[in-house]
Amino acid sequence: MVKRIIWTLKAVSVFNKILDYYFQRNGSKVNSSILNKEIKETVNLLIKYPFLGRKTEYDQIRVLIKGNFKIFYRIDKKEIIIMMVWDCRQDPNDYSSL
Repeated sequence: MVKRIIWTLKAVSVFNKILDYYFQRNGSKVNSSILNKEIKETVNLLIKYPFLGRKTEYDQIRVLIKGNFKIFYRIDKKEIIIMMVWDCRQDPNDYSSL
């Protein structure tokens, strides 16, 4: 059974950039705070339901969709590793600049 959630440094960095983008765009932390809470609550569901996300073409990587966001993760014996949080409204080519 999965015991904890671990975020990779890349996942934390990209998610923080998403939150910062909404803060800068709106001039307020309200939307960023709501988004942060929603994503973290969704991720925490994986402790109880680790196979909630769909399989991807990459071995052992699953994706969980929350609104306009995709949460990519891997299941280890006792951990869920959050690999990436992606805002689907972003240009996929922008990923190379992250």
